[in-house]
Amino acid sequence: MASAEDLLSLESEEMVQILDASGNVVEPNLLPDLSDETFVSMFRDMRFCRRFDERMISLQRQGRIGTYASLAGQEGSQIGSMYALSVDDIVSYQYREHGAVVARGFPWEYLLYWAGHEDGHKALADRNVFPLNISIADHLPHAVGVAMAMDYRDESRVAVAHFGDGATSEGDFHEAMNFAGVFDAPAVFVCNNNQWAISTPRERQTASRTFAQKADAYGFEGIRVDGMDPLAMYVVTEAVREKALDSADSTPRPTLIEAVQYRYGAHTTADDPSVYRDDAEVAEWREKDPLDRFESFLYETGRLDDERRDAIDDEIDAVLAEAVEHMEAYESDPESMFEYVHADQTANVRKQHEAFQQIREAYGDESFSKD
Repeated sequence: MASAEDLLSLESEEMVQILDASGNVVEPNLLPDLSDETFVSMFRDMRFCRRFDERMISLQRQGRIGTYASLAGQEGSQIGSMYALSVDDIVSYQYREHGAVVARGFPWEYLLYWAGHEDGHKALADRNVFPLNISIADHLPHAVGVAMAMDYRDESRVAVAHFGDGATSEGDFHEAMNFAGVFDAPAVFVCNNNQWAISTPRERQTASRTFAQKADAYGFEGIRVDGMDPLAMYVVTEAVREKALDSADSTPRPTLIEAVQYRYGAHTTADDPSVYRDDAEVAEWREKDPLDRFESFLYETGRLDDERRDAIDDEIDAVLAEAVEHMEAYESDPESMFEYVHADQTANVRKQHEAFQQIREAYGDESFSKD
């Protein structure tokens, strides 16, 4: 398999790809040396992401959860990159990379966040996944700080930060990249270039030819990858992870990965993409679907058949049904909304809290029941 040096020697506009849109192997020398079970497990998690996405959108439309950010079309970049990591590596993601949670075991409590419960983040800490970040690019300096701390402690692990192409227009992106480059932070930046930052197209986001080349300004490498090819994402992430770690023969260096892909659905369930993009464009990208191409590869190589695929789907549906059941049975204390607004309650928050307590005492907890 190619080394990090081989992959990173590509020109900034070249793109690493192993499977083409039909699932054919176009770069056999790059195929990762994985067991058949690992290949199928990757496929299972990608299928889980797609079914999770469909279920969450349905729940939002029914008013059972809040605004949700769809990942459909980006399963390859998320699962491919996650499988190349150690379970000890820290992952910090934006809000669309639900695959980071799926690949780390998918605790049902993750649904609680989308239903408005703060406790939805707690189950991620044990899996070395930071809470999702809504503020664009704000998590990137934090990820670099964590990477630097792990380096100071001589820990053999990296920090991986996922973000969208729109985040590259924020100051936090540039600050994080600069610190990572100057201090050799063991960090991997994954820019999920899904072609749209809400309604702003990629060509209006930057005048650079690629997002990957932005790394040049900070003294480290950038690499473009077919983000809808999970195997390409795997081998590139594996290679740059090793480059980020200290070794006897090289200086550890961060890397920026540009995962070229497409967001099939709306930016969030509060968005209408038909206003700003053409159906023909979406249809063209759907021909490159990460699930279809990976499934074709697995069928062609004898690793998957109809019976096993159906069993995978049945298992996924059962897990999701149980997770939704747990989520809807969950009861939280409504007074918790006043606990974390400020370290010490301000006069206004204290007044609101006291008014809330008076209502609760007068009418009882039944007045806050979901029923």
